[in-house]
Amino acid sequence: MVSPTIESVVLKDQIKRNDEPEHPLGNGGDQIIEAYSEEDISNVLAHANEHGKTVTVMSGGTKRGYGGTMKQADILLSLKGFQGIVAHSVGDLTLTVRPGTTLKAISDKLAENGQCLALDPSWPELATIGGVIAANESGPKRLLYGSARDHVIGTRIVYPDGRVIRTGGKVVKNVAGYDMNKLFIGAMGTLGVISEITLKLRPLPKYEGLSLVHFPDGREQEIHHVAKRLMDSMMEPVSLEVLTPATAEKLTGQRNYTLAIAWEDQEKAVTQQENWVAANLPAGIRHTCLHEQDAREWWDQLRHLGPNGYNDDVNEANTQAALKIGSKPSDVPSILTMAEEFAESHHVSVMAHGGAGHGISRVYVNGFPDDIIAYTKTLRSEVEKKHGYAVCTHLPFALREPANVWGEKPGYFSLLEGIKQTNDPKKILNRHRFVGGI
Repeated sequence: MVSPTIESVVLKDQIKRNDEPEHPLGNGGDQIIEAYSEEDISNVLAHANEHGKTVTVMSGGTKRGYGGTMKQADILLSLKGFQGIVAHSVGDLTLTVRPGTTLKAISDKLAENGQCLALDPSWPELATIGGVIAANESGPKRLLYGSARDHVIGTRIVYPDGRVIRTGGKVVKNVAGYDMNKLFIGAMGTLGVISEITLKLRPLPKYEGLSLVHFPDGREQEIHHVAKRLMDSMMEPVSLEVLTPATAEKLTGQRNYTLAIAWEDQEKAVTQQENWVAANLPAGIRHTCLHEQDAREWWDQLRHLGPNGYNDDVNEANTQAALKIGSKPSDVPSILTMAEEFAESHHVSVMAHGGAGHGISRVYVNGFPDDIIAYTKTLRSEVEKKHGYAVCTHLPFALREPANVWGEKPGYFSLLEGIKQTNDPKKILNRHRFVGGI
């Protein structure tokens, strides 16, 4: 029976039984509660805190396979219905929005006024702004625009005991002091539930271009050389994304290591920068360009390469995994080469790309579960030798502990534990979802 005490804090039709108790990605709940307001969130968390109930939070579900070694909480708090724009200050280039709003819905609305949120995570039609902020997500254009953390001006947070606080403000320039926003962004919902986000915006680019630079036979050093020369020049690339041959073949039809360079500026400025690239390439390197809609469609294909929380195959031989690797930007070409080489020896298939300007790489893996675990451990070991890290951003629940999704505990783990203990002493919220099992 549904607990009558839950019915006292939310409407009965907001409470549902979980029809998928054995969901392969876990991170579910015995009961599903739909939240449609900040008050709903506050009431549910206060109830859970008082009665010792654990709570998992989910919006669009694209991060369901990201972290989490507890299969079921008592309550799955869904924010999918808590969506919409609260305020849009066109003149101030700011937007206040609810967490269940998808990135696509935000983009479509902002485009009406010639503005955009310069974030490009995967699957924008499914990914919600709350999940993107909670995971501090970003895409290849992080090089110029930064990660989710760099776009947040202020938030409203519901603490695990139901209290509501505001961090930051609603204007770009805030008063000096501790930036509490940073505490919750990237914490995977373990410290509080984001109920409102205020973001800074940008005008839509006047013109978009994409330079695709194809490197035969790998040529790691040449990729690094071209990327470094661009970074040291007066050019302003929006991305410097290196694609492995398998990824490039899917997106360009050519099976070579490829450097994807995005440009956003006036048309004349984009053309001049493309010409500069063509004039400064080593001999034997091919260069093609896409513009406007063609360039946008190309990036859209890249954003739809990996798993999304809904497209997992029931066939065990086609198990999906995704890794996020952080390294020195100069190590990205060699890490992508290793990702390809280890795929062959571990009998998995891989598509991968990484930022030669920001050092974040994405590796999407398909294969049998045991092979994926072995592959992940081998690749992580080599990445760590280069003083980088590798975390699993998508894995079936059964593989998360064997693969050690976050890797070893960092040296500052005790600090994270202390913050969790202060914010959520009863450990009810997104338990075991973050680094080291927090």
